[in-house]
Amino acid sequence: MSSTGTAPAPVFDPAAAFPEAGVLRSAAEAGDWPTVSGFFARFTSPDERSFGVTTTMSVPAAEPMLRAVVEREPRAEPARVLLAAQYVQRGWTIRGTGPAAGVSRDQFAGMHEWLRQAEHLLIDVTAREPANAVAWWLRLITARGLGLGQSEARRRYDRLAAHHPGFLAAQRNLLQQLSPKWGGSWDAAHAFVRECTAAARPGDPQGVLVPELYLERWLELGPEAGGDFLRGPGIREEIAAAAATSVLHPAYRSRFGWVVAHSTFAMAFSLIGDLPRAAVHFRVLGGRASEGPWHYFPDPVAAHARHRDRALAKG
Repeated sequence: MSSTGTAPAPVFDPAAAFPEAGVLRSAAEAGDWPTVSGFFARFTSPDERSFGVTTTMSVPAAEPMLRAVVEREPRAEPARVLLAAQYVQRGWTIRGTGPAAGVSRDQFAGMHEWLRQAEHLLIDVTAREPANAVAWWLRLITARGLGLGQSEARRRYDRLAAHHPGFLAAQRNLLQQLSPKWGGSWDAAHAFVRECTAAARPGDPQGVLVPELYLERWLELGPEAGGDFLRGPGIREEIAAAAATSVLHPAYRSRFGWVVAHSTFAMAFSLIGDLPRAAVHFRVLGGRASEGPWHYFPDPVAAHARHRDRALAKG
């Protein structure tokens, strides 16, 4: 039961919505390269491949398998990309998730060491395969972690977007880079979201960038001031329009992104206090949830259950 006692606790495991994630994770844990590589042979779109990379990079036991494949086949892709993703994960784990002011010099040094190893692999991949979307996406993450700045991050994004202009995972990462906490500005972040949503077709997933942006501003301001900000003029309507043209549009199709997208809209409408609109997204989720953006709360499971139960009871 949830903390309110009215419904089961939300399920944050991606395998609850996508059985492929469980199979891929198990294969990575077992060091079963034929099964892992078989999955990536079937993942064709950038967002599908980024989902697979995210699944395997959270499995530390996969690293020896990936090292062995790279040593055996030095130019093998996706093994080099997946190994680089392991290094990225290790670097960010050392850093932690808190603000930079709370990160020690030793943590930054450890993080940078792993990110530089990832960069070494990824530079080679993107040199040989300029259209490799997932390698460029990971290079956006390393650029942010290594503090390479706004211009370099935008250069990398532009190289990627020349081949894959609608790659949502990359857009999410650049949005982080453009926010003030990574040296950007809210004006730059808002302009980028407008750029992405203006280029999207009805039913494309880019609408989720709108609530993501506003949740970042809520996080910066804190719960009380952030809640007041979200209830400010026009924001509710802007997020509602973004939902209508993306996840709620009849043309919306997303093989692996729909849980994160509906979770994001559900959280945004919950914080605004628009329970009917929040309830729409919670009903689509059917008890599933994604770690982001609920990880902004100290207890994501309890926060999700509380907001879900309130929305479904009154919305």
